[in-house]
Amino acid sequence: MTNKLKNIYKIFGPGILMATAAIGGSHLVSSTQSGALYGWSLAIFILLVNLFKYPFFLSNVQYTMATKKSLIEGYATLGNSWLWLFTVLAIIAAVVNTAAVSMFAASLLGYFIPIKLTINLLSFIIIFGCLLILIAGKYHLLNNVSKIIMITLSISTILAVIMAATKEVSVVEDFISPSPWTLASLGFIVILTGWMPAPIEISSIGSLWLKSQMKQESINSKNALMDFNVGYISTAILAVFFLALGALVLHGSAYEFKDGIAFSHQLVSMYTSVIGDWSRLLIAFIAFACMFGTSITVIDGYGRAIAEAFSLIKHNKSANNKSVAIWTIVISILGFLIIVYFTSSMRAMLDFAMILSFTTTPIFALLNYKLVKSTKLPADLRNGKFLETLSILGLIFLFGFLLLFIVYRWFPTLLGI
Repeated sequence: MTNKLKNIYKIFGPGILMATAAIGGSHLVSSTQSGALYGWSLAIFILLVNLFKYPFFLSNVQYTMATKKSLIEGYATLGNSWLWLFTVLAIIAAVVNTAAVSMFAASLLGYFIPIKLTINLLSFIIIFGCLLILIAGKYHLLNNVSKIIMITLSISTILAVIMAATKEVSVVEDFISPSPWTLASLGFIVILTGWMPAPIEISSIGSLWLKSQMKQESINSKNALMDFNVGYISTAILAVFFLALGALVLHGSAYEFKDGIAFSHQLVSMYTSVIGDWSRLLIAFIAFACMFGTSITVIDGYGRAIAEAFSLIKHNKSANNKSVAIWTIVISILGFLIIVYFTSSMRAMLDFAMILSFTTTPIFALLNYKLVKSTKLPADLRNGKFLETLSILGLIFLFGFLLLFIVYRWFPTLLGI
């Protein structure tokens, strides 16, 4: 590798980590189901959701590069009530998400192991593997693993879409594609929006990764922005590619989606039945790379975030490596216990986490916007007219959509239901 390529490779870090954290639940599950259920109808909507959330994810780079502090430290300056709200939501999301994505990854790991193992043992292997990488290699190893996953995932997903586009799919006779623009579809749209491209609290985790990178390397604003933009745009493009897989392979077919981890095996089987049995391991690898990448970044990210939040609440200072390691292990143990004792409730818990993420997204988007507006930023990090307008439009979209959901859920008579 030439020095120029090495320098470019070193630039990428937190932005790629955020992208890796995003691709599990929102892409493999929600984007694929969007294409399978509604064809191409939600492609523009998915891109718009990514666009409207962009300024609020970008704030992690703007605030951290300008202040050398994390967004969580920023929340603390707004008052302990906001910090406590973030902490409670982060703990719920951390445990449920760790359990869900680790179990999903574990079910896919079974494709590559010649002997049959229980889902509990496979989940333990996934979680232990993540912990080993994180505790042994810390940020540096996590950074390198995430880059490899994103590069491999991007190439293999594009290849899968190209192959799927060349195959003819038998459509059910008299099939009429349903419209997503009905109140009956609102529940699915809410879940899709909540985790597209990722839960909003990932922005605060991104700022912690950026702080960690800044301690190890000399990073300027230009490089940090490029890293973020490449990662964020990649997630948006990959979301459309996963939707394309669902639309090209599954839309109009007779398949009915299963719940829980059974969906992972069904997903692989459905794709290979159309593309060809030879592609089974490729499809399984794409899905596994998605979920393992999400598992390792979720465990690390939430461990850092919760440790930071509690350290600020108790000591008014950033967390040290010991507290990060402790919370990373605690999250892993709690996530594994949920897998062992509450497997049958996993889908309900995951839906709850996605809906919770959707309802809190406007709040944390507004907090991020307030932090950026109230901070004196250098010229290269400031919002221009376009980003300022996009921020306002994004807040209107997020709060408006939340209001629609509240009316639909608790005051349906106002909508004539």
